[in-house]
Amino acid sequence: MSGNSSQSMPWWDQLQAEADRQSDRTDISDGRLLSIAATAALDRVARTGLGAMVCSALAPMLLGKGKLQRENEKLRFYSQFADNADIATTFVRPPKVGVVEREPSWLRPQYRFQPKGVNCRYLSFDSPYQPLNPAVADDYLSHSRNRRAQALHFCHDEPRPTLLFIHGQSLDNYRVNNWWFSLTELYDQGYDVLMMTLPFHGPRASRNHPVSGLGFYTNGLSGTNEAMLQSIFDARIWMDYLFDRGAPQVGVSGVSLGGYLSALLANVEDRLSFAIPNSPVVAPVDMALQWQPVAPVSQLMFSLGDLDMAEMRHCMALHSPLTYQPKIAPERLFIISGAGDRFTSPRFVRLLHEHWEGSRIHWFPGNHLLHLQQTHYLRDMHSFIERCFAVKEKPMKLVG
Repeated sequence: MSGNSSQSMPWWDQLQAEADRQSDRTDISDGRLLSIAATAALDRVARTGLGAMVCSALAPMLLGKGKLQRENEKLRFYSQFADNADIATTFVRPPKVGVVEREPSWLRPQYRFQPKGVNCRYLSFDSPYQPLNPAVADDYLSHSRNRRAQALHFCHDEPRPTLLFIHGQSLDNYRVNNWWFSLTELYDQGYDVLMMTLPFHGPRASRNHPVSGLGFYTNGLSGTNEAMLQSIFDARIWMDYLFDRGAPQVGVSGVSLGGYLSALLANVEDRLSFAIPNSPVVAPVDMALQWQPVAPVSQLMFSLGDLDMAEMRHCMALHSPLTYQPKIAPERLFIISGAGDRFTSPRFVRLLHEHWEGSRIHWFPGNHLLHLQQTHYLRDMHSFIERCFAVKEKPMKLVG
């Protein structure tokens, strides 16, 4: 599936037809039919909770005369960047910033987590991100806590090849991500790991938000676009920090929303040694329309506004991995996903795999949250990381 071509429709106009061409069956479906069906059913229940959170955040757009129309005007601003597919214009290269390092401390809960035998540093910087759309800048930047980027760094005495890990929607807890993806094991194998905190998550969330990550949606879908762009902007600052510190190589992996952003970062950064999106979101608009109560609320938005489905995709395509070609070789791209995943169904994940021609894919017999036989893909993932880091590459010096 191509981003935009004079010889074919752009992906946002043809995605539904392409998705319908696919199936949610995978090469492991026949042997694990019962477990896949059961985990898929659990996903349908679980995604209703996330759907309710998204709807509560977007509800103000439906309240008050003219709010939805004004939001759609802001959203249309972004379609030009998808049309141009110009990485340098859309993803502005961040300047050098100072990073503050802190030792773990039992006296402060936010700096307390430190796995046994792991050298840790808590990192932060003031993000200089400026919204792409001037019409949303004041509202977006009014969230002062979001402007302080955070990360936890598992670091050896001498800098090592490093995994940049990006968490999922609302799942920013360092302890949980370390346990879920065996990140300490990577450290024990001799690598460093940096777990970044996404915008509006954890200590970056507004104090009045009951759920971490809610701020991704409270500024409307135009604010969601900006949060995606800031995520990549901040990730590149973390990469700069790691390379400046002496890391010989950096690769990226992430889960769910973090998987989406990992795939996107592979389109932006040629300094990456690999990208491993796990259970990645691929088509956020189409994915959300499979949820309750998002589907009826979205249909109401479409009926009250003047955007249709293809236009909505178009307005959010500037941060889609399907809009661009990856900047790293296909043998360095590895997708992991669940055969029973119904947050982001296999038919959509397969579209990313086809777009990344020559990439690898590993299906596990679980859903978005329950990763059955996880030890199998973790072993495969760790071996993939080892192979990619074994090829010594000198980071490119980029101008600008």
